[in-house]
Amino acid sequence: MTSEFFVKLRGFAAALALVLGAGGALAEPMHGIAMYGDPALPPDFVALPYANPDAPRGGRVVTAEVGTFDSLNPYIQKGSVPWQLTFMISESLMGRSLDEPFSLYGLLAESVETGPNREWVEFVLRPEARFSDGSPVTVEDVIWSYETLGTQGHGRYAGFWTKVARIEATGERSVRITFAEEDRELALIAGLRPILQKAQWEGRDFAESGLDVIPITSGPY
Repeated sequence: MTSEFFVKLRGFAAALALVLGAGGALAEPMHGIAMYGDPALPPDFVALPYANPDAPRGGRVVTAEVGTFDSLNPYIQKGSVPWQLTFMISESLMGRSLDEPFSLYGLLAESVETGPNREWVEFVLRPEARFSDGSPVTVEDVIWSYETLGTQGHGRYAGFWTKVARIEATGERSVRITFAEEDRELALIAGLRPILQKAQWEGRDFAESGLDVIPITSGPY
Protein backbone atom coordinates (compact mmCIF):
# COMPACT_ATOMS: atom_id res chain seq x y z
CA MET A 1 0.00 0.00 0.00
CA THR A 2 2.76 2.43 1.00
CA SER A 3 4.79 1.65 -2.12
CA GLU A 4 1.74 2.13 -4.36
CA PHE A 5 0.97 5.44 -2.65
CA PHE A 6 4.45 6.84 -3.34
CA VAL A 7 4.33 5.68 -6.96
CA LYS A 8 1.07 7.57 -7.44
CA LEU A 9 2.46 10.57 -5.56
CA ARG A 10 5.54 10.70 -7.78
CA GLY A 11 3.32 10.50 -10.84
CA PHE A 12 1.17 13.37 -9.56
CA ALA A 13 4.26 15.46 -8.77
CA ALA A 14 5.66 14.88 -12.24
CA ALA A 15 2.37 15.89 -13.86
CA LEU A 16 2.18 18.99 -11.65
CA ALA A 17 5.73 19.95 -12.59
CA LEU A 18 4.85 19.71 -16.27
CA VAL A 19 1.80 21.92 -15.79
CA LEU A 20 3.73 24.50 -13.77
CA GLY A 21 6.60 24.38 -16.23
CA ALA A 22 4.26 24.98 -19.13
CA GLY A 23 2.60 27.82 -17.25
CA GLY A 24 5.94 29.44 -16.53
CA ALA A 25 6.81 29.27 -20.21
CA LEU A 26 3.63 30.93 -21.38
CA ALA A 27 4.35 33.90 -23.61
CA GLU A 28 3.13 37.36 -22.68
CA PRO A 29 3.31 40.74 -24.43
CA MET A 30 6.31 42.84 -23.45
CA HIS A 31 7.34 46.45 -24.11
CA GLY A 32 10.78 45.32 -25.21
CA ILE A 33 13.02 42.36 -25.87
CA ALA A 34 16.67 41.59 -25.18
CA MET A 35 19.01 39.03 -26.69
CA TYR A 36 19.46 37.57 -23.21
CA GLY A 37 17.56 38.37 -20.04
CA ASP A 38 15.20 41.33 -19.80
CA PRO A 39 15.48 44.85 -21.24
CA ALA A 40 16.92 47.38 -18.80
CA LEU A 41 14.18 50.02 -19.13
CA PRO A 42 10.74 49.65 -17.49
CA PRO A 43 7.48 49.56 -19.46
CA ASP A 44 6.65 53.16 -18.52
CA PHE A 45 9.95 54.73 -19.63
CA VAL A 46 9.50 58.06 -21.41
CA ALA A 47 12.74 58.30 -23.38
CA LEU A 48 16.02 56.50 -23.84
CA PRO A 49 18.57 57.59 -21.20
CA TYR A 50 20.71 59.50 -23.69
CA ALA A 51 17.77 61.21 -25.46
CA ASN A 52 16.12 64.52 -24.59
CA PRO A 53 12.33 64.06 -24.52
CA ASP A 54 11.91 67.85 -24.56
CA ALA A 55 14.13 68.50 -27.57
CA PRO A 56 12.68 71.12 -29.95
CA ARG A 57 10.90 69.83 -33.04
CA GLY A 58 10.74 71.24 -36.52
CA GLY A 59 13.33 72.97 -38.63
CA ARG A 60 15.40 71.70 -41.50
CA VAL A 61 18.18 69.13 -41.75
CA VAL A 62 20.82 69.51 -44.47
CA THR A 63 23.36 66.74 -45.07
CA ALA A 64 26.23 66.32 -47.50
CA GLU A 65 26.39 63.76 -50.30
CA VAL A 66 29.55 62.78 -52.15
CA GLY A 67 28.90 62.05 -55.82
CA THR A 68 25.51 61.59 -57.43
CA PHE A 69 22.50 59.33 -56.95
CA ASP A 70 19.84 57.89 -59.23
CA SER A 71 17.37 56.35 -56.77
CA LEU A 72 15.45 57.24 -53.62
CA ASN A 73 14.84 53.63 -52.63
CA PRO A 74 17.55 52.52 -50.16
CA TYR A 75 16.10 49.01 -49.85
CA ILE A 76 16.95 47.57 -53.26
CA GLN A 77 20.10 46.29 -54.92
CA LYS A 78 19.96 48.52 -57.97
CA GLY A 79 21.00 52.16 -58.11
CA SER A 80 22.93 54.68 -56.04
CA VAL A 81 21.05 56.16 -53.09
CA PRO A 82 21.85 59.04 -50.70
CA TRP A 83 23.33 57.25 -47.70
CA GLN A 84 21.18 59.17 -45.21
CA LEU A 85 17.90 57.70 -46.47
CA THR A 86 18.56 54.28 -44.98
CA PHE A 87 18.78 55.71 -41.47
CA MET A 88 16.42 58.68 -41.49
CA ILE A 89 13.22 58.04 -43.39
CA SER A 90 11.75 54.72 -42.27
CA GLU A 91 10.90 53.16 -38.95
CA SER A 92 10.80 49.55 -37.84
CA LEU A 93 8.52 47.73 -35.43
CA MET A 94 11.16 47.96 -32.70
CA GLY A 95 13.98 50.39 -32.01
CA ARG A 96 17.40 49.66 -30.54
CA SER A 97 18.78 51.13 -27.33
CA LEU A 98 22.45 51.99 -27.80
CA ASP A 99 23.00 51.83 -24.04
CA GLU A 100 22.51 48.04 -24.01
CA PRO A 101 24.28 45.17 -25.81
CA PHE A 102 21.23 44.17 -27.86
CA SER A 103 17.85 45.33 -26.56
CA LEU A 104 14.87 46.59 -28.55
CA TYR A 105 11.85 48.62 -27.49
CA GLY A 106 8.53 49.23 -29.21
CA LEU A 107 8.57 51.80 -32.02
CA LEU A 108 5.79 51.19 -34.54
CA ALA A 109 4.81 48.26 -32.34
CA GLU A 110 3.48 48.76 -28.84
CA SER A 111 4.35 45.24 -27.70
CA VAL A 112 6.30 42.13 -28.64
CA GLU A 113 5.67 38.52 -27.66
CA THR A 114 7.65 35.36 -28.33
CA GLY A 115 7.25 31.62 -27.99
CA PRO A 116 9.06 29.78 -25.14
CA ASN A 117 12.08 29.13 -27.37
CA ARG A 118 11.53 32.15 -29.61
CA GLU A 119 10.30 29.88 -32.36
CA TRP A 120 7.90 32.70 -33.23
CA VAL A 121 7.53 36.40 -32.53
CA GLU A 122 4.35 38.47 -32.54
CA PHE A 123 4.08 42.25 -32.74
CA VAL A 124 1.10 44.47 -31.95
CA LEU A 125 1.05 47.78 -33.82
CA ARG A 126 0.44 51.06 -32.05
CA PRO A 127 -2.98 52.43 -33.03
CA GLU A 128 -1.40 55.86 -33.57
CA ALA A 129 1.33 54.61 -35.96
CA ARG A 130 1.12 56.67 -39.18
CA PHE A 131 2.93 57.18 -42.46
CA SER A 132 3.97 60.66 -43.61
CA ASP A 133 0.76 61.03 -45.64
CA GLY A 134 -1.35 60.47 -42.52
CA SER A 135 -2.50 56.96 -43.38
CA PRO A 136 -2.27 54.30 -40.64
CA VAL A 137 0.45 51.67 -40.60
CA THR A 138 -1.41 48.38 -40.99
CA VAL A 139 -0.69 44.69 -40.57
CA GLU A 140 -1.01 44.42 -44.35
CA ASP A 141 1.83 46.94 -44.73
CA VAL A 142 3.97 44.92 -42.32
CA ILE A 143 3.43 41.60 -44.08
CA TRP A 144 3.98 43.16 -47.51
CA SER A 145 7.20 44.82 -46.32
CA TYR A 146 8.71 41.57 -45.05
CA GLU A 147 7.73 39.62 -48.15
CA THR A 148 8.87 42.31 -50.59
CA LEU A 149 12.17 43.06 -48.90
CA GLY A 150 12.90 39.36 -48.65
CA THR A 151 12.17 38.59 -52.30
CA GLN A 152 12.84 41.84 -54.19
CA GLY A 153 14.92 43.93 -51.81
CA HIS A 154 18.63 44.29 -51.20
CA GLY A 155 20.57 41.10 -50.59
CA ARG A 156 21.00 41.97 -46.91
CA TYR A 157 17.31 41.13 -46.36
CA ALA A 158 17.28 37.79 -48.18
CA GLY A 159 19.10 35.74 -45.54
CA PHE A 160 16.53 36.51 -42.86
CA TRP A 161 13.63 35.77 -45.20
CA THR A 162 14.91 32.24 -45.89
CA LYS A 163 14.55 31.53 -42.17
CA VAL A 164 10.87 32.56 -42.05
CA ALA A 165 8.42 29.66 -42.22
CA ARG A 166 5.35 31.89 -42.38
CA ILE A 167 4.06 35.36 -41.57
CA GLU A 168 0.41 35.94 -40.78
CA ALA A 169 -2.05 38.40 -39.30
CA THR A 170 -3.36 37.29 -35.91
CA GLY A 171 -5.58 40.28 -35.32
CA GLU A 172 -6.47 43.73 -36.61
CA ARG A 173 -3.18 45.14 -35.30
CA SER A 174 -1.11 42.02 -34.68
CA VAL A 175 1.21 39.97 -36.87
CA ARG A 176 3.12 36.77 -36.11
CA ILE A 177 6.31 35.51 -37.73
CA THR A 178 7.10 31.81 -37.31
CA PHE A 179 10.68 30.75 -37.95
CA ALA A 180 11.92 27.71 -39.83
CA GLU A 181 14.77 27.18 -37.37
CA GLU A 182 15.51 27.88 -33.73
CA ASP A 183 17.62 31.01 -33.33
CA ARG A 184 17.17 33.49 -30.46
CA GLU A 185 18.42 36.38 -32.55
CA LEU A 186 15.78 36.08 -35.29
CA ALA A 187 13.05 37.64 -33.15
CA LEU A 188 15.21 40.74 -32.69
CA ILE A 189 16.25 40.92 -36.32
CA ALA A 190 12.58 40.76 -37.27
CA GLY A 191 11.87 43.84 -35.18
CA LEU A 192 14.46 45.91 -37.07
CA ARG A 193 13.11 45.51 -40.60
CA PRO A 194 11.87 48.80 -42.16
CA ILE A 195 8.11 48.99 -42.65
CA LEU A 196 7.01 50.45 -45.98
CA GLN A 197 3.63 51.54 -47.32
CA LYS A 198 2.15 48.86 -49.57
CA ALA A 199 -0.26 51.23 -51.34
CA GLN A 200 2.56 53.41 -52.68
CA TRP A 201 4.07 50.51 -54.60
CA GLU A 202 0.94 49.06 -56.17
CA GLY A 203 1.45 49.01 -59.93
CA ARG A 204 5.14 49.88 -59.56
CA ASP A 205 8.26 47.74 -59.81
CA PHE A 206 9.82 47.91 -56.35
CA ALA A 207 13.17 46.49 -57.45
CA GLU A 208 13.54 48.97 -60.33
CA SER A 209 12.44 52.23 -58.69
CA GLY A 210 14.54 55.34 -59.25
CA LEU A 211 13.98 59.06 -58.74
CA ASP A 212 10.36 58.85 -59.86
CA VAL A 213 9.10 57.63 -56.47
CA ILE A 214 9.40 59.84 -53.38
CA PRO A 215 9.08 57.43 -50.44
CA ILE A 216 6.07 57.66 -48.14
CA THR A 217 7.48 56.58 -44.81
CA SER A 218 6.89 56.74 -41.07
CA GLY A 219 10.26 58.16 -40.00
CA PRO A 220 10.91 61.59 -38.51
CA TYR A 221 12.41 63.09 -41.70
